[in-house]
Amino acid sequence: MPGQPQVVLLGNSDRRVVSGGPALVGADGIRRDLPPKVYEVLELVEAALLEGYAVQVTPLRTELPIDEAADAIEMPREELRLYAGRGDLPFRSSEYVDWVQLADVLALNARINTEREQALQELADEEPWDDNGSTTDR
Repeated sequence: MPGQPQVVLLGNSDRRVVSGGPALVGADGIRRDLPPKVYEVLELVEAALLEGYAVQVTPLRTELPIDEAADAIEMPREELRLYAGRGDLPFRSSEYVDWVQLADVLALNARINTEREQALQELADEEPWDDNGSTTDR
């Protein structure tokens, strides 16, 4: 759990409460209905705190300077700029700053992680090699 930041961005449909769905109930008995995704985030916060971890909640704008976006997903700034420069990440430039949509950054990061996991799985599935450079039977 520690050291694994998670950026959550709710889409329009994620902001809707569900009849009979999750709620936050205060000590005064007042019930506040919550969208299911918000409840999931609160469960993560609760689990971390109960395990003795500290939790940092940082609101982010939906459009960020590219360096802030890289920091949010813990990617080296140069690497995120490389993806933008290759056309893998849309951005707009102002006089001093390149801006990216957080949703685009999260989608790119998810795609990169999926591709990385697939590549690692392919390596794990390859036939092992012995010291002579030939494959061995499993």
